[in-house]
Amino acid sequence: MHDPEIILRFLAAPTDAGQSGSVSAGRVLEWIDKAGYAAAARWSGGYTVTAYVGNVRFSRPVEVGDLVEARARVILTGRSSMHVTVQVSSGPPSTGGVEPATQCLMIFVAVDGEGRPTPVPTLEPRTMEERLLSAWAERRTDLRAQVQAVMERQTYSDAGTAPREVLRFLAAPTDVNWGGKVHGGIVMRWIDEAAHVLVTRWTRNCRNVAIFTGGVRFYQPLHIGDVVEVEARLLHTGPHSVHVGVHVRSGDPATGELELTTFCRTVFVVLDEQRRAAAVPRWEPASDEDRALDEHAMELVAIRERFGE
Repeated sequence: MHDPEIILRFLAAPTDAGQSGSVSAGRVLEWIDKAGYAAAARWSGGYTVTAYVGNVRFSRPVEVGDLVEARARVILTGRSSMHVTVQVSSGPPSTGGVEPATQCLMIFVAVDGEGRPTPVPTLEPRTMEERLLSAWAERRTDLRAQVQAVMERQTYSDAGTAPREVLRFLAAPTDVNWGGKVHGGIVMRWIDEAAHVLVTRWTRNCRNVAIFTGGVRFYQPLHIGDVVEVEARLLHTGPHSVHVGVHVRSGDPATGELELTTFCRTVFVVLDEQRRAAAVPRWEPASDEDRALDEHAMELVAIRERFGE
């Protein structure tokens, strides 16, 4: 029998901290991907790749020094795909108790040595809990399809005047995963870092944190030595929130040609000195594309609300 669940436990280190003093969302996303990969790899019995990460909601911060528990569980399987829920909880190691900090649904695909999808064992729900989780994952297929369609048809061009930030660098050997490519969790950390830079420059406040990341679709692998371009663009501002779209592109530095690797949307809030949500400067769309992006962000919110997310 394949075990569908795995639990990783460790301490949050000082090097995991972000600008707010708590563990950065990017680091938590790395942990989520590692735990999800461990569960998917054990279930499939081989190498797997991250295909999608959705609905990552950060309900409370993870503090430096906390005992962290990342619980990953395979809840639905396709021919070569595995739907995995991941919950990250944390708490003081002196008590041993942990409370949920974030959770999400991930999709992994099992691949062979040539990167081609390969079959995985079928998960047969046996308990009421397992049947409910499997049915929940199947219902989310419609939500994921709607979100992906909305995100893929949106235009991002130089006609937009919205604030943006672009980070460019080389994918380093230290970013490698077990398959010789860049770890999906590393890519999600870059997404968080680029969005953080954008939000900091817009609000002039570095105490900002992600509260939501969703629609993370991995289109193709990113290789060690590639030129990486992470572009964050402001989409919408609320009274206390900043909605950001992030594109990750990569390619051979010899040619300079970059292709889309990953795309997602993330939402940040700014904190005051008491770590409460602070007011955010309002962004006013100035061009047709600006207005389209603003409406696009609100459409994504409306889709999730219709599904009760």
